[in-house]
Amino acid sequence: MNWNALGRPRPPLLVAVAAVAVLAACARVPPPPPPEVREGYPERGARLIQQYGCGGCHTVPGVDRADGLVGPPLTRFGARSYIAGELPNNAENLRRWIQDPQSVEPGTAMPDLGVDEADARDIVAYLFTLE
Repeated sequence: MNWNALGRPRPPLLVAVAAVAVLAACARVPPPPPPEVREGYPERGARLIQQYGCGGCHTVPGVDRADGLVGPPLTRFGARSYIAGELPNNAENLRRWIQDPQSVEPGTAMPDLGVDEADARDIVAYLFTLE
């Protein structure tokens, strides 16, 4: 039997309800805020994703022939919390990942494609439309 501070038995139902409430509160850790992109041209980003061949490894909604199965699908990318399981999902971190993935995760299969800053900004803008 479970006892309270006054030495009286606690009803099992009350203990169970309290335990559920505590566990529910722990499970409600809010996700990071959604990423914001104020720069870049999403339409151009979609074309660049095709031009750089990202679809050879990734499935990318809205990009013709982007149905690769090597890397993770980029569906709903704008709603994700992390990039490569390493970085909080925001525009600056995604630009960094696209331009120099090895600096984020040494040994990753993601290749350095030589994406310049302007192209990376546009690719980021497109990926964040995928919610």
